Amino acid sequence: MAKGDLISGSIWDEYSNQVIKRMDEPTHQGEITEEMAAAAGGKLIVADFGAESCGDAVRLYWVVDEKTDVILDSKFKSFGCGTAIASSDVMAELCIGKTVGEAVKITNIDVEFALRDHPDIPAVPPQKMHCSVMAYDVIKKAAATYKGVDMESFEEEQIVCECARVSLSTIKEVIKINNLTTVEQITDYTKAGAFCKSCIKPGGHEAKDIYLVDILADTRAEMEHDKLKNAADASQAGTLSFGTMTIVQRIKALDEVLDADIRPMLIMDGGNMEIIDIKDNIPHYDVYIRYLGSCSGCASGSTGTLYAMESILKQKVDENIRILPI
Repeated sequence: MAKGDLISGSIWDEYSNQVIKRMDEPTHQGEITEEMAAAAGGKLIVADFGAESCGDAVRLYWVVDEKTDVILDSKFKSFGCGTAIASSDVMAELCIGKTVGEAVKITNIDVEFALRDHPDIPAVPPQKMHCSVMAYDVIKKAAATYKGVDMESFEEEQIVCECARVSLSTIKEVIKINNLTTVEQITDYTKAGAFCKSCIKPGGHEAKDIYLVDILADTRAEMEHDKLKNAADASQAGTLSFGTMTIVQRIKALDEVLDADIRPMLIMDGGNMEIIDIKDNIPHYDVYIRYLGSCSGCASGSTGTLYAMESILKQKVDENIRILPI
């Protein structure tokens, strides 16, 4: 099979040498018979899977040691494009020596990465990445056949990006933990949408049940809802943190403590104080105050009062408060 029969044009330059070699000279292509499996001391497992997205199909052969569940040999037959042939060849190779349970954990990303010439350069162009989806699916089919279960039992979560095998829960968790705001950021963090791009938004090479743009919008809405709810719950319980308060709420919280513990002493000496401004200087909250009355002209008194005021506010409001007189 010549490379000209598979693909043409500049896209050829986007394939790794590993892919090109395995297209023309696959190492593990072939058939395993019952007799061959018995001679190797294992059970023959045959699984077929077809990818509707590209019209390709693959047949996977395993010889499994039933005592240890180790895959003693693995071969394939591929009915499709050169990328599918190369991906299937690596997939079969990665299975050998693993237990069935370990083989099920092989992903399309593992297959694609094994086909790279350089760790940082993709082995295939993005529009062909979906061809390696069959590798993961036919492994699940073979494992299900061996264990006598339904292949969907190996799929614990809803997969959004088939190319990178990224689940819905993973994407939502990454958005929340890292406060992501764009699809590009999701791709950077998870690789979802980095290959065939069909999962980003409608209009790709195949339709999806859910897209990254929708997940981002829904998750951001959940985050905002949770933020407002938490703030409301905290406010109702009287535990709203100083950092999440509005400027009005901050001044009110400070004044309540000042009125109870500081101002009475100042007023007894004919003085007072007022809050001028509060500025975030993370991790500190700088509270700018101005002394009034007799306090404004007493430097030593101001220093002592300043220390007492800051200590009380740190204890009763927030430990990161700093008092700065102006």
